Amino acid sequence: MPQSVKKNAEERMEKAILALRRDLATLRAGRAAPALLDRITVEYYGAPTPINQLANISTPDSRTLMIQPWDKSSLADIEKAIMKSDLGLTPANDGMQIRLVIPALTEERRSELVKMTKKFGEEAKVAIRNIRRDANDDIKKMEKTDISEDESRRHQEDIQKTTDKFIAEVDKVLVAKEKEIMEV
Repeated sequence: MPQSVKKNAEERMEKAILALRRDLATLRAGRAAPALLDRITVEYYGAPTPINQLANISTPDSRTLMIQPWDKSSLADIEKAIMKSDLGLTPANDGMQIRLVIPALTEERRSELVKMTKKFGEEAKVAIRNIRRDANDDIKKMEKTDISEDESRRHQEDIQKTTDKFIAEVDKVLVAKEKEIMEV
């Protein structure tokens, strides 16, 4: 039974790492990537809809994103959503598609992106620590009926080792993203 608690905690921690990677992919690092638009939703027929469900997003070159909506009537809505977003990009609409030119990052913008990266990392660490707390609480409940105090302590130490491993993984992901952002 404690094994299932530890396995569940590890799976949830892996999901926290995946969520961190997904969030970091939405930060632009000077290169065009369709993942930059993942957080943007468009008000489409009264429902917030992700851009990638309304249009084909491609990268014709390393500094340009091309958005070709399947429904031409949604072009203005997509353009409006991009303007409202925190991307800091100005869309160029030619009536058939939207072109987003990704400018080179300034030093000031790079430092802002590093701060956002650290914020995402801290949120991931908090999520992992919350998972640890939940797992330890489950182990302590089992201590009252199913397992001994020594077993409980041993399982809690295992959970802490797993937590430390995933916190280190968060740090590794953050260092890689910061290096990518600061690269000129």
